[in-house]
Amino acid sequence: MTSFQETQGRPIDGSRQLDSPTALLPPGVMRPFILVTGLFFLWGIPNNLNDVLIRQFMKSFEISRFQAGLVQSAFYLGYFILALPAGFLMKRRGYKSGFMTGLLLFATGCFLFFPAAIYERYWFFLAALFVMASGLAFLETASNPFVTQLGPAATSEQRLNLAQSFNPLGCITGILVGTAFIFSGVELSQRQIASMKAAGTYAAYLHSEILRVVAPYLVLGCLALAWAVMIGLMRLPAFLQAREHVAEVSGDWRDLLHKPHFLFAVVAQFAYVGASVCTWSYFIQYCKEYGHATERLGGILLACTMVLFTIGRFVSTALMQYFSPNKIMTAFGLINAALLLAGIFSPNWIGLSAILFTSFFMSLMFPTIFAMGLKDLGANTNIAGSFIVMAIIGGAVMTPVMGLVAEHLNSTALAYQIPLYGNLVVALYSHFMRNYSTRKLTVSTFEI
Repeated sequence: MTSFQETQGRPIDGSRQLDSPTALLPPGVMRPFILVTGLFFLWGIPNNLNDVLIRQFMKSFEISRFQAGLVQSAFYLGYFILALPAGFLMKRRGYKSGFMTGLLLFATGCFLFFPAAIYERYWFFLAALFVMASGLAFLETASNPFVTQLGPAATSEQRLNLAQSFNPLGCITGILVGTAFIFSGVELSQRQIASMKAAGTYAAYLHSEILRVVAPYLVLGCLALAWAVMIGLMRLPAFLQAREHVAEVSGDWRDLLHKPHFLFAVVAQFAYVGASVCTWSYFIQYCKEYGHATERLGGILLACTMVLFTIGRFVSTALMQYFSPNKIMTAFGLINAALLLAGIFSPNWIGLSAILFTSFFMSLMFPTIFAMGLKDLGANTNIAGSFIVMAIIGGAVMTPVMGLVAEHLNSTALAYQIPLYGNLVVALYSHFMRNYSTRKLTVSTFEI
């Protein structure tokens, strides 16, 4: 028995044809597609709440930019450690087990924010973020391959970009919720802080700032539990159940070591996630330093980056009807490099606007790299997806590095060279995939 990607639309059960090789969604898959697409929205909320948390923790715990960057390290470390176990679990138990495990861990991490705030321990918050991200590792490891395999391989990039288009809507929601309910709007001067310390009220103020992070995460945990119920009642399409059986009884992950397009995808995903997380994590700080904006205005502008990110996803999905994904991504990566150069060398509202617009061009990168990396992997698709999800550790590595660069050079603007390098790696990967696709087409023609 072969996978749907290998058959390109031919019957895998010998009974009927699922759909044409160029269809975006075959008949009968709309309900699971909608439910799983909802997960992309759901995990987008905590992804960008982290950007608000970094600024809030710098204030409430009085920590440095490097220490605050550990928020992203704890978060993406959960992805790195749990992605591979998630892949092996789904190889044995199927996609639904990955969805359910992920949602339960996600909810648990959210609920841990309450005791973390009560005890006022920064490490407790980092632990809660790690548990939450462990759940998201299961969700992403399940959802991305699930969507790519929910139809013909020829439209996998377009299908995944469509599903991922709802992820930035969750990111926007996270930023707006964080800006409205976590940021208090109270920004004390050094003189006011000294006065409150003298009056003995400063500790109470910091405690109230810490407590502000609790309510949004409790609501998010309840949403995760509600989604778990709906996923539990979901029935998978028959052809996906057949493919899960194939993955369970065949495939050797070591074969992936001989797939250069997959190995480069892991590197490119590391670079992309690191670049995007760095760009957004220090965006509010950039606004404050060079745009002289308040925290709330910085939060609103960060939400604007997510609006552009969302528009970019839908525009990219439409463009893929006319241009190959690798050509689009090469152009977008190079444009972003130019925009980041403007942000580095024009640290004012011009540079701020340039950095803001990078989100539009980053929009297609994650799903496109993911879908390209999973091509032609057959029964190893789920495990390969785990390795690509593990590459999200780029957010944990590059964000504190950017913080160290900012502190060493005493400039947030100059530190934006870190995401610049990441975008160049993505452009290089997409150029490589253009050559890979050409070679593959040549070989296929010769064999015919």
